[in-house]
Amino acid sequence: MPLFKRRVTGKPGEWYYCLEHKKVEEGPDCPGKDRFGPYASRQEAEHAMESARERNLQWENDPRWHDAPKTEAGDD
Repeated sequence: MPLFKRRVTGKPGEWYYCLEHKKVEEGPDCPGKDRFGPYASRQEAEHAMESARERNLQWENDPRWHDAPKTEAGDD
C-alpha cells in the first residue's frame, strides 16, 4: 500500500475532456496531465478538441508568434 495517495485536482461540477479516454468527465476522474478543462458545462467540454484546434490555427497564423523569416542559402 502506498504511503501517500496520488491526489487528482479538480472539483465535482467542473467538466473536463479526457485526452486518454477521449470522453467528457465530471470532476477529477483522470490526472491533470491527461485532460483539458475545467469547463463550465458539459457542452463546452464536448467541444474541447475543436476549441483547441481553432486556438492552434490562430496561433499558427499570428505573425507576432513567428520567428524571423528564414533566408535562402547564400543570402548572407
